[in-house]
Amino acid sequence: MSDHLKIEKIKNSVMTGVFYCIGGLLLLFLLTLVTYIVVKGFRGFTISLFSFSDQGIGNQFFNTLYLVVLSLIISIPLGTATGIYMAEYATQGRFTRFLEMSIETLSSLPSIVVGLFGYLVFILMTHSRWNLMAGALALFILNLPLIASTTVDAFKSLPENLKEGSFALGATHWQTIYHVLLPAAATRIMTGVMLAAGRGFGEAAALLYTAGMSTDIDWTNWNLLSATCPINPFRPGETLALHIWGARTEALAPNAAQIADLSSAVLVIMIFSFSIMSEIINARIRRKTGVK
Repeated sequence: MSDHLKIEKIKNSVMTGVFYCIGGLLLLFLLTLVTYIVVKGFRGFTISLFSFSDQGIGNQFFNTLYLVVLSLIISIPLGTATGIYMAEYATQGRFTRFLEMSIETLSSLPSIVVGLFGYLVFILMTHSRWNLMAGALALFILNLPLIASTTVDAFKSLPENLKEGSFALGATHWQTIYHVLLPAAATRIMTGVMLAAGRGFGEAAALLYTAGMSTDIDWTNWNLLSATCPINPFRPGETLALHIWGARTEALAPNAAQIADLSSAVLVIMIFSFSIMSEIINARIRRKTGVK
């Protein structure tokens, strides 16, 4: 072995060790942070803190899940459709470049700006009060570029012979997209959905102006048109992220700090649980489609 090859081999080993150390430090930092938040959150825990009352976080927990589900119901089909158009139908030109630039600009907007826009458009212009649907639409604005970009990357990374084989069997372009390309790209698109959901769980600034800081739920009232119905999307709904901010800045309750710590721990567990669930779904999709 020449001296040059020995030197290159040593460099490769050193850099591999450096990157492993960086990855290990990041993992250690993440585990330390999560452990600290969870342990501190559940210190002095009592079951009453999970109640669906003013003394618990049950209502905020439900609002967070419901709001994220509402936002994903809007974001997934529209974001995926946008990505499919850009990957499969859009031809290179001024309009396509403008669309790509618009999506990149939208992805870099501060969430507080999106919140103010949502307050002006979804609240003031509709003459309504703060509500969960306005918050879901604000999250949709934040999530659209993420899901669209992920979809574009997922489609462009697929082998070209998938499309050619489908065309050779007589399938149309849309049949190829729906039956071949979309299932093959589903796992990568799911990654974008998972990131969008994670952002929805932790978002506060955009929801402060749209979803509101109050919650009045009557769990015996299931009239969808009622302002206190739990599943009414047009009622105000404070999420866990907003509850943490409120408990740390405005709350007068003696256990406000404990409630904020518990809300933080529950929020972290929710995000990790959603990530694990997404990986399980991805694994099942891989087994069915045979795409890794």
